[in-house]
Amino acid sequence: MKTKHPNVIAIDGTSASGKSTNAKLVAKALGYVYVDTGAMYRTLAWYCLSNRIDFHDAKAVATACRKWKTKLECVDAKVRLTVDGYYPEKEIRLVEVSVAVSMIAAVPKVREWMKKTQRDCIQFGNLVMEGRDIGTNVFPETDYKYYLDAHLEERTKRRVAEGVNENLAARDQRDSQRAAAPLMIALGAKVINNSNMTSEQTSGLLIKDIQARLKADGR
Repeated sequence: MKTKHPNVIAIDGTSASGKSTNAKLVAKALGYVYVDTGAMYRTLAWYCLSNRIDFHDAKAVATACRKWKTKLECVDAKVRLTVDGYYPEKEIRLVEVSVAVSMIAAVPKVREWMKKTQRDCIQFGNLVMEGRDIGTNVFPETDYKYYLDAHLEERTKRRVAEGVNENLAARDQRDSQRAAAPLMIALGAKVINNSNMTSEQTSGLLIKDIQARLKADGR
């Protein structure tokens, strides 16, 4: 008899494409555990800034990632990465962390560590995992892959509404051109451009498609 492994719904996409909002809505609707992989990279960025580790120095960042004391926890159906028992929930959203995170995320040794840690999240059961390389690198074997995108102008508008002034074109370029696990559409992923859609419409589309595919797969 074949053992059923936990399901992993991979939601990748560009910055401000609605990954976080929609992944949370999908996880809630399905009763799955939500994983924000971007928050894990942000946690490392915060750790480096807090410990005055130069985030431009790839070797120093890789060393910090190898040595820091972390633990995965699942609280209220959300996975979080704690450092020395502390979860920097507010700190990781600071502007300086946003500036540092894409440089830290480009370090190959960091991505190796993150991939292993993110795959360990399967211990918490069925997952909705959002990020930039879930379907291509972290869980390439999953059958449930989605890629969210929106026009640059729309994504910039969303960031501004959040009070963040970020050069998304430059961020997209860095993410897609990095050597380690670049941002790209996973093989077999369903692409959704939600430029003219609300979060409810986007998540509704995702949930309907996932439920139909789960049913077809007998899950």
